[in-house]
Amino acid sequence: MTRSKVERLRFELNGIESWAPLDPRHTNWPVVYVLDGPNSIPGTARESLDDVYVGESRNAVGRMRQHLASPEKQHLTTLRVVLDERFNKSVCLDLESYLIRMLAGDGAYCVLNRNDGITEADYYEREKYRESFRDVFEQLRNDGVFTRTIPEIENSDLFKLSPFKALTQDQAIAVEDILEGFFTDLQAETTSTIVIQGDPGTGKTVVAIYLLKLLVDIATTAPADDLDSDSLFADFFTEGYRELLADLKIGIVVPQQSLRKSIEKVFRKTPGLWPRMVMTPFDVGRSDGYYDLLIVDETHRLNLRANQPSGVLNRDFRLINERLFGMDDATKTQLDWIRAKSRHQIFLLDAAQSVRPADLAPETVDSLVREAKGLHRHYRLASQMRVKAGSDYVAYIRRMLEGRPDARDEVLSDFGDYDLRLFDSLGDMQREIRERENERGLARLVAGYAWPWRSKTDKSAFDIEVDGLRLRWNSTATDWIASPGSIEEVGSIHTVQGYDLNYAGVIVGPDLRYDPEHGRLIVDRTSYFDKKGKENNPLLGKTYSDDDLLRFIRNIYAVLLTRGIWGTYVYVCDPALREYLRRFIPSRAVDSSGH
Repeated sequence: MTRSKVERLRFELNGIESWAPLDPRHTNWPVVYVLDGPNSIPGTARESLDDVYVGESRNAVGRMRQHLASPEKQHLTTLRVVLDERFNKSVCLDLESYLIRMLAGDGAYCVLNRNDGITEADYYEREKYRESFRDVFEQLRNDGVFTRTIPEIENSDLFKLSPFKALTQDQAIAVEDILEGFFTDLQAETTSTIVIQGDPGTGKTVVAIYLLKLLVDIATTAPADDLDSDSLFADFFTEGYRELLADLKIGIVVPQQSLRKSIEKVFRKTPGLWPRMVMTPFDVGRSDGYYDLLIVDETHRLNLRANQPSGVLNRDFRLINERLFGMDDATKTQLDWIRAKSRHQIFLLDAAQSVRPADLAPETVDSLVREAKGLHRHYRLASQMRVKAGSDYVAYIRRMLEGRPDARDEVLSDFGDYDLRLFDSLGDMQREIRERENERGLARLVAGYAWPWRSKTDKSAFDIEVDGLRLRWNSTATDWIASPGSIEEVGSIHTVQGYDLNYAGVIVGPDLRYDPEHGRLIVDRTSYFDKKGKENNPLLGKTYSDDDLLRFIRNIYAVLLTRGIWGTYVYVCDPALREYLRRFIPSRAVDSSGH
């Protein structure tokens, strides 16, 4: 197969005019190009990053003349053109989106491209062409464009949470429909409530970030800017839409601390997005302003009026209620704050990922979903973007944990090459996780909160002592997965919810057990050490039973068991539960050499 060639030249008119006659493909052939140069706005938070722009064209020279005439591109200094005699329009669009995603994930540049419709479009012999993309990447990396390898980029939060991710078909349909409805509501000057539901791995957070970036790009794109009419959302960059977004105040609310910090990191490197757009529910409640649109990720993790982790937050909850509603109404939740402080809301949720009593009650979430359905503003994401076991895997895990297998579950389901294993030895599982870490990266041990966190205050202490092993919980609460030494630690639900792993080694602690006499899963309250995870709520008169606690613990393990992209390994402390799970998870013996 012919190798793609990358030609480099100065981004200036004389050089481009001299380059034009050297090859007919410079003026009449599909190409992909990369432009880069120093940041155009010195003194900004992004001044340490160079700007980069990726494009495709059938006339490279003509397109460069247009860019040189554009004030937004004149500061760029270097042009690299990817030439290949096999290229066609579809290949170039795919390579263009691939390079945009990889540059955003690399984090060394500010990517200037708009977010107007990157999708996973198929075309003839796509897989063969995609094999050559890695060669293009390496040529550009050798020329200084990329600073990290492909695996390093693909394992990073900047890549996984990038606003330039390619959308699946159901994501693209939902985004287009949401935009149409949102602009209709803006024009009619009405309010709106939109709900997006999806199982773990369907890309709810990706859609939230994508939508925010897309709206910012529509709002800031001048009418004279050149638009690709073939792009998915090109129609929204035409006259009228920009004006509807003028001066709109938009933000994204992320209840989880670790995920929020990761999204802030992405926004810090993305033109048009700023870390201040990423807020806690408390930030919204305390703010003086009023928001035109709030996008709420992990809506099910918004809080009731419940005891907060600190006295300051308890005080703030009361003050916000008094400020917004005239009194500290105990029935008001952070969901009520969001609605009181914004005209339009987009809620992304999965009620089965609620893991604490302080989270919104199931009936509140159900009511929100019914409301959105009644307004025809409800969207469900179905395509599995994370777990390579297919779309049935999440439902399979949830049925397994609920003790309600159907007939097909009695025979182990076929998840293809997905590496699902049950281990009888925690040491064997740890060794396998370390091997996967060496091979692919992002392999971590995670566990239910079935051991106290002694090492939080005593760094020499061990937290988890099981099967002859002594392990420690995560040493940091934010960005733990990417932190140094995390391969030697065990992550809790609060460090991994919302994140991807390549391989997850899940330790099912003694908090979850199996009662063989009655054929059901049960909870051991004394072995569950998340104080906020089993705390009663006297303010609301709520006492949480063992059945309530079982729901939260099941949800926790369902989340942990759906983190792994390529595989999930499981070790179970309770012998009866291990035997029960053996019906669903293959047991594979490991010999003395570790294989």
